[in-house]
Amino acid sequence: MAWLVGALQKPTDTETGPGRIGLGDVRRLRSMRQTFDRLDSTFGGGHARTALIQYLNGELPRLMRAEMRGHVREQLFRASGESAQLAAWMSYDAGLHGLAQRYFIQALGFADAGEDRMLAASILDAMSHQASFLGRYKEAANLARAARLGTASAGVPILTSHFHIMEARALARIGDEAACDRAMGESIDNFGRHVDGDGPDWIGYFDAAELAAELSHCNRDLGRPERAIAFAKQALESTSGDYVRSDFFVAMVLADAHLDRGDVEEGCRAALDAFRVGEGLESARCRGYVDEFRARLVRHSKSATVRDFVEQASRSELWQPGDTARQ
Repeated sequence: MAWLVGALQKPTDTETGPGRIGLGDVRRLRSMRQTFDRLDSTFGGGHARTALIQYLNGELPRLMRAEMRGHVREQLFRASGESAQLAAWMSYDAGLHGLAQRYFIQALGFADAGEDRMLAASILDAMSHQASFLGRYKEAANLARAARLGTASAGVPILTSHFHIMEARALARIGDEAACDRAMGESIDNFGRHVDGDGPDWIGYFDAAELAAELSHCNRDLGRPERAIAFAKQALESTSGDYVRSDFFVAMVLADAHLDRGDVEEGCRAALDAFRVGEGLESARCRGYVDEFRARLVRHSKSATVRDFVEQASRSELWQPGDTARQ
């Protein structure tokens, strides 16, 4: 709400450091963020999170204290917001939820100071994602709506599409089928109006495969396994392979949906495929998906297929009991 009415306290700096910086320094900060973003998507938030935090702790104070022109300072705030948001995402993925929330709020302050409402809305959108993971579904839906309302005048379909699908994710968990269907429909419509290259660079990952993956999540949670399977297969068939963790998530949704449909053998096969995709990921969220699948298996515990699956799955690190850190 503070962001919507422009009441956030903007980052200030009373010290002046030596030297002068320019847009080249901002580009370097963004380049480092892109490097860590690739590491996060490929290996999970627990892999390089500490390295990113150390880098930002050393680099951001130095940059903020330097002399710079006004337009450079605005771009620096925006790049800092993007970097702090990534730190939040990686902390969230590692299961460090309180820390992630603090980084999200810090990122929101930077985005507001840089007068970048689209980035600020994206941060609220990410906070919605985390709230859904933590079971705070009404809060998640409201955060997604706030992101959409705060950027309504910008008219960027790809962003609006993502805000709608995040709201749909939360509504599906609540079980509000009609509202979820409306939100999914709005997301699909806005995605269809999107033109490649339209929108900030950081939303470029949200492609047709990602949208299909989100739709598969919603339909699984609404108890529509057939639709969930169709969207999950569409996502996996069209994925670029650049986002290993996302591929693991949708592969596990596919496995869940097969179990929900009563096809135990296919569900177990899909889960083993997912484990092969996700092996090596350091992610509390990945373990959360495995825990959901494990819970679904309970009602089939007497099945020989399940016993065989557990024997094979036990060789994977992902199957080992762990702390999903949902506190």
